[in-house]
Amino acid sequence: MNIIDTNPVSRGEGASDVLRLYGEAVGSRLLLGTAQYPAPEILGASVSHSGTEIVTVSLRREAAHGGGGERFFELIRSWGARVLPNTAGCRTPKEAINTALMARELFETSWVKLEVIANDDTLQPDVFGLVEAARELIAQDFEVFPYTTEDLGVAERLMAAGCEVLMPWGAPIGTARGLANPYALKTMRNYFPGVPLIVDAGIGAPSHAMQAMELGFDAVLLNTAVAKAGDPVQMAAAFGAAVKAGRAAFLAGLMEPRDMAAPSTPVAGTPFFDLEAKR
Repeated sequence: MNIIDTNPVSRGEGASDVLRLYGEAVGSRLLLGTAQYPAPEILGASVSHSGTEIVTVSLRREAAHGGGGERFFELIRSWGARVLPNTAGCRTPKEAINTALMARELFETSWVKLEVIANDDTLQPDVFGLVEAARELIAQDFEVFPYTTEDLGVAERLMAAGCEVLMPWGAPIGTARGLANPYALKTMRNYFPGVPLIVDAGIGAPSHAMQAMELGFDAVLLNTAVAKAGDPVQMAAAFGAAVKAGRAAFLAGLMEPRDMAAPSTPVAGTPFFDLEAKR
């Protein structure tokens, strides 16, 4: 039996273990970015082999391509995946809000991945501008997926603004360093047990994605690790399998780490042989 393809009973989620984002059921727990791929056909094959149902698109980045942007958007639509527009590259709340408004008109969706960047070297979220932009967008009937840090205070403010999903970073965007602060991420998971949490950014290997899922996160969003792989299509499939395996392990219940060794075979009842008698 292939355990990855089973549908185990989720702890606290009922038998179906369905991920719901703003009330909508999502079958795949892997979200995939669409930037930096060597060719559109490779991107399309990667989306297909990953099993993802949601792809992120940076309106600001693609609009900078001139006439090619519109053709790219039409290609994205043809794959049948749901589009999560992204305000990537925006430095101020006003810029992010205006980009989100344009994205809603273009893609006819109220979903938006909200980024407000504070620093060009780390691409760390501007948490103050993020909360401000989230509050305004939600007032305009957007359903906001905020790219944030692991800070619990910021998370609480985003939820108070009306966010129903949080997207803490694993590590700075494009670094491939994995989960830089697993302790803080685990604390965040425990602090918000009923909130969909998606690890976003810094994932470099399928093992990183699996680790996030084993911690109990609901999904993983990544881009560069697939787009820049030697074989993006094969890597996309590997990430799809890793996310499923990590979720299955979390639901099964991972063994707690120990400080000391413990024998897997019981010592009690073990026969002792008289070695001297054999000589």
